[in-house]
Amino acid sequence: MSTQRTRSDELRAIIKSHKRWDLMFGLVGMLAIALAILTLAALFSQMVIEGAPRITTEFFTNFPSRRAGQAGILSAWVGSFFVMLVTALFAIPVGIASAIYLEEYARKNWFTDVIEINISNLAGVPSIVYGLLALGLFVYTFGLGQSILSAGLTLGLLILPIVIVTTREALRSIPQVIREGAYACGATKWQVVSDHLLPYSTPGILTGVIIGLSRAIGETAPIITIGALTFIAFLPPVPGVEGAGMFDWLFSPFTVMPIQIFNWTSRPDPAFQANAAAASLVLVVLTLGMNALAIWLRFRLRKNIKW
Repeated sequence: MSTQRTRSDELRAIIKSHKRWDLMFGLVGMLAIALAILTLAALFSQMVIEGAPRITTEFFTNFPSRRAGQAGILSAWVGSFFVMLVTALFAIPVGIASAIYLEEYARKNWFTDVIEINISNLAGVPSIVYGLLALGLFVYTFGLGQSILSAGLTLGLLILPIVIVTTREALRSIPQVIREGAYACGATKWQVVSDHLLPYSTPGILTGVIIGLSRAIGETAPIITIGALTFIAFLPPVPGVEGAGMFDWLFSPFTVMPIQIFNWTSRPDPAFQANAAAASLVLVVLTLGMNALAIWLRFRLRKNIKW
């Protein structure tokens, strides 16, 4: 009896010690989270206080200027829109098609294993590497120049691994019985993919696409590498206006909002710092809005899915 009591007391002491360490780890984790949240809140509050007074209609409709009070982000947000349009048109179809092929059509062998490993590794490559790749490939080899097309393709390559990985995970989450039931009814592989897998995996795919685009819209390093302009006072040509062709805007010089913010923050005038804070606030709200849209779409579409 005494031996059992001794062992029981030892177990209680060990459990009590572990609970004490669990409590300490929980407190340290809460302090770390609180510190991160407070830091983020302080930075965001400072950005709002400095930038909110500059957010007016003229701020969105004026071109950049050497006078801080007259400067705006017209060319920057228009350039960001066109660059993101090219990025989406390239990355979404290529990424989804690649994921469908790797998940549903490709044979499982060493070659596909190598491709999968490289895709996963590419998702963690620094963005400056994509900029250097695009500089040598799109700007010089293909002769696309420092254009919207080059920037869109660069950011498309940047988010392509994200789209592929999230699409494959969305396809894997679909129960195998759906595939087997469709094959049992005589459906072909493409009918299974188009009529069953894609509709059921749409919430996950859209979430990955929007998160990838929200990352791309804030990238600066690859855009600087391919030669985006820091000061531009004109817009891309409009098709049909003044003899502009349908796709002339693809080869137009451009700037984007992160480049404009970088330009203003590099100036010592406090008024330009306020402009940078205002543009940063717009970019943060846009990014948060895209992520909120991804969450809402995933919730709404999953709610409507009936297995």
